[in-house]
Amino acid sequence: MTAPDGARRLLSTYLRPHRPAAVALVVLMLGAAALPLLGPQLLRRFVDQATAGRPLRLLIGTASAYLCVMLAGRFVNVLATYEASKLAWTATNQLREDLVEHILGLDLSFHGKHTPGELIERVDGDVTNLADFVARFLFQLVGSALLLVGTVALVFREDARIGAALVTFLATATFTIVRLQRRAVPFATADREAQAQLIGMLEERVGGAEDIRALGAADHTMHRFFEANAHVYRTDFAWQVVSGRVWVATNMLFALGTALMLGLGVVFLRRGVLTIGAVVLLFQYTIMVRRPLDHVIQQFKQLQHAAAGAARVVQLLGMHPTIVERPAAVALPPSGPLAVHFESVTFAYPTDPAGDAEDDAVLHDVSFELAAGRSLGLVGRTGSGKSTIARLLLRLYETDQGVVRIAGTDVRDVQLASLRSRVRLVTQDVQLFAADLRDNLTLFARDGGIEDDRMVEVLHDLGLGEWFASLPHGLDTVLRGDVSAGEAQLLAFARVFLVDPGLVILDEASSRLDPATEQLIDRAVDRLLENRTAILIAHRLSSLERVDEIAVVDHGRLVEHGSRVQLAADPASRFGHLLAVASTGSGR
Repeated sequence: MTAPDGARRLLSTYLRPHRPAAVALVVLMLGAAALPLLGPQLLRRFVDQATAGRPLRLLIGTASAYLCVMLAGRFVNVLATYEASKLAWTATNQLREDLVEHILGLDLSFHGKHTPGELIERVDGDVTNLADFVARFLFQLVGSALLLVGTVALVFREDARIGAALVTFLATATFTIVRLQRRAVPFATADREAQAQLIGMLEERVGGAEDIRALGAADHTMHRFFEANAHVYRTDFAWQVVSGRVWVATNMLFALGTALMLGLGVVFLRRGVLTIGAVVLLFQYTIMVRRPLDHVIQQFKQLQHAAAGAARVVQLLGMHPTIVERPAAVALPPSGPLAVHFESVTFAYPTDPAGDAEDDAVLHDVSFELAAGRSLGLVGRTGSGKSTIARLLLRLYETDQGVVRIAGTDVRDVQLASLRSRVRLVTQDVQLFAADLRDNLTLFARDGGIEDDRMVEVLHDLGLGEWFASLPHGLDTVLRGDVSAGEAQLLAFARVFLVDPGLVILDEASSRLDPATEQLIDRAVDRLLENRTAILIAHRLSSLERVDEIAVVDHGRLVEHGSRVQLAADPASRFGHLLAVASTGSGR
């Protein structure tokens, strides 16, 4: 799909629900185009009356009528511009909502390949350019078209030969501008892509400013910033050159057109076909022909950016998640612990299609069962595949081979809402939002049926009572980044308690906490294990003393699985060896 096709598709989709406003806008555009056409007619009458020696009273009346028409034209034009802006932003705001919802629904593999800054640029920058296109360029394009049609008709009315000359000029100018526009759009697209990459890089570097300063990577960061800026400069320079050629060519065309119309006017004046007022009329209409087209040229940059942005938005909307809910999907049991079963699961994260899936596999033929209500501790080196098991249970990725079952049902046959409600994951990187505490606890599910009293009760149970009492507005207090890591981790546990899932996965949930806060976490974990199935992923083996079973993962393979008590007592087991090593290390 070409960039103009993308723009037309988006405009057609999102302007259709606003037809009444669009019709009213068209009426205003007709008025904004018709009133300026009356001005030259009155001006011609004034010139002819003056050259004919008509009374001053008549000249004043004609001049007054000209002034009123021009003022009315300005007023209608301002009103039409306002309505065009209102229509554009109303329609594109809906596009923003749909685009954000679409992005959030795409697979994690997509988000792994696109930085947050790049996606923000697409949602905000590209859609803003499209809104400006509708509010400015489209309005001027339609208004200019109406004005051009009216001007040509009135020139034909004066003399068909001059009208034919004007049409020939307009056809030549239009053909030239369209050809230049098509050549310029790829340069505008490249410019938008370069700016999106720059914003994405800035977002990442600003977010990691603390690490960059601590590790002395400022020089490297500035070098990369210079490279990204240089790329933006090159793409923008190339686009400016092409855009400048369009502007120069247009000016030359209009200069020739003006000279042609004036020359024809003088010829017909000498032949007695036209009056001096008619020549002035033709000159005014020639200026009016240039003025709307000149406005279009001034907005040419906006047209190119809008077309490029629309193509990128359509491309993004054309991406579909691979993880979708099947038509006959079922819900998990609404209460009680959930059993887990991995059957010969092999999985590799999406990479280059030409790569070797077997060599890239993170999990190899993993099989284990965890009965409902039991707890499992997953141990292994970093990168062994422990967190991948958690992601497959939440169906954030699809298995390449094998089946993941929860409560006896293939996760691919489970309703996504039910799966994400009955299975909850808590990681060490807790995401808190710039919103009030209530929204942070319920994740913006105001209609989830969770009462305020229940939230307060959970906060007190988790040891956050004193912290909650210090908040100036209670649950309505907006969290603004002044929450400690320990408090954030406990808030993440509060989210789990409020929804009461049947399966809880803790992925290094206490690895960054101080001893006092870790004691609060340990107490919360003890409560979580009651009448729930739980999987605990941890590097510190001391945090696995409460689990029923242990599974050891090594290079994506499940190399050991059994009772924690039995494995701990067996010095020949891998888990027993890990305990011995940990004990020796702590003894030092």
